[in-house]
Amino acid sequence: MQPAHYQRRIVASSKAIKVGPWGGAAGSPWDDGAHRGVRSITVTYGRFLESMRVEYDKNGRPFLGEKHGGGGGPGGSRTAEVKLDYPYEFLTGVGGRLGPVAHGGSQVVRSLTFRTSRGTGHGPFGDPGGGVPFEYPMEGGVVVGFSGRSGWWHLDAVGLHVAALRPETLCDVVQERGAMAYRSFVYGNGSSSGAQPQRRKPFEWCYK
Repeated sequence: MQPAHYQRRIVASSKAIKVGPWGGAAGSPWDDGAHRGVRSITVTYGRFLESMRVEYDKNGRPFLGEKHGGGGGPGGSRTAEVKLDYPYEFLTGVGGRLGPVAHGGSQVVRSLTFRTSRGTGHGPFGDPGGGVPFEYPMEGGVVVGFSGRSGWWHLDAVGLHVAALRPETLCDVVQERGAMAYRSFVYGNGSSSGAQPQRRKPFEWCYK
């Protein structure tokens, strides 16, 4: 019988697509790339989004991306952390509002909202009023990375890497837990009689 965690877990496909960015063309471009999922997001904000930093999952281990943007803009800053119960909860939607900091200026990210696979909403972080709304909800897909543009004081734009969900495979178990997970899954935990262990069942390898 397969381990309980093997039966119920799903993971993001290794094939991801890039969508966006939404926002202005100022600031410098950045791209965290695609990972296996999002573990947490930390944002600083005031009248607009000042910075964000994302902790991803990389082969079963936390991987902290770089901080994008700055902070300490006029009006003071607040910090918020969105923590997901990964790998049983995924980021499934991102939205917000765009608008200039000053009249006639380039667009920046005024606010962000995040939604998870449990139907939980986080935010809005920033100024939820005015500006141009944007939203990218996903059916059967998850956010596995962020990209965008940023300067010293704010996020100018935000984009996403998104991937489809699929059942966890033995390949995923081996990547996270090592070769012993393979032997345990396929042959069991050993044989007290000393006989050659019998292969339990065929297994599904990586999705391509």
